[in-house]
Amino acid sequence: MYSVKSKSIFHLLPSTIFDCCLTSHHLSAYQLISSQISTTIHSLVCQYTSQTKKEMSEINVDTATPEQLRDILCDTNTALANRFRALFNLKCLGQDSTEEKTVHAAIDYIAACFADKSELLKHEVAYVLGQIKNTYANKYLKQVLADSEQQVMVRHEAAEAIGAIGDAQYVEILEKYFKEDPSIEIRQTCELALERIRWENSNAAKAENLQESAFTSIDPAPPMPTDVELKVEKLQKILNDQDVSLFERYRAMFRLRDLATDEACLALATGFDDPSALFKHEIAYVFGQLSNPVTVPSLVKVLKDESQAGMVRHEAAEALGSIATDEVLPVLKSFLNDEVDVVRDSAIVALDMYEYENSNELEYAVKS
Repeated sequence: MYSVKSKSIFHLLPSTIFDCCLTSHHLSAYQLISSQISTTIHSLVCQYTSQTKKEMSEINVDTATPEQLRDILCDTNTALANRFRALFNLKCLGQDSTEEKTVHAAIDYIAACFADKSELLKHEVAYVLGQIKNTYANKYLKQVLADSEQQVMVRHEAAEAIGAIGDAQYVEILEKYFKEDPSIEIRQTCELALERIRWENSNAAKAENLQESAFTSIDPAPPMPTDVELKVEKLQKILNDQDVSLFERYRAMFRLRDLATDEACLALATGFDDPSALFKHEIAYVFGQLSNPVTVPSLVKVLKDESQAGMVRHEAAEALGSIATDEVLPVLKSFLNDEVDVVRDSAIVALDMYEYENSNELEYAVKS
């Protein structure tokens, strides 16, 4: 990024201005000088900004250095889709590197984006930090969870990421927000994160037989074990049973996901009738992973329903982008000017995903 220093700017100003500064004692002259300086500075800043934006757009995200990826990620002038690609390339660096210094640098670069205004991008940043599964990220996630100025969707994702990392030292922090936070989405997320950490550190986790999943994500809850015979009908009942713990209902959800049949998808779709925005947003997330066209009608219905929370509609939009059938294209385009920022931004990202899915690219790495 360019740093515009006053010395370099005044060096470029016409010398007549300074001559005038030295010889004129009249107010009108000073006003003229001020106007000329202001105009020149504005022109120079615009030139620098335009040049920087052009340079950013010319960088190949797939071959960029970690520092270039950081700059793209944090540059508000860069297209949102490119910022997402930079984010997930940094995620791969954090996940794949065996050097602690490199992993920590990737996490630092990613976390720098928490200062951004985009709710969608910050929520994705928190998700990525959880997927890297390195305790170094917890210091950033803890700050975001505690920051009441951050959007609920961002704080939720930070709490979920702490659960994904699984450090038992953070149980006390999660318990605090589970008991005291005014937002039900935060309380429910902390409940799930607590149960996940306890499960991960239990003997039961070591004894359970879990189906090898086709999905590599670290989820808010593990799927139900395969040594318990559960048909789709029974899993659907557990999924929607308000008397069952949220953690167990999530386990049923992810077991249905791993079954990955049309019947399982339709069973999952019944979860959109749940009163919890958190629960419904997770259903939409799962549908994005499955990318089964049978889920399109339910996702379109949720996306169009303005009474649904932004976090639910956002996940529905990105899921449709992942499915990428012809019928979803006009639907996504119709939300490019949605009044809800996170829905509008999700439509932009979803359309980029749609293009990826219908191109020769191997994968579009996004949460949904």
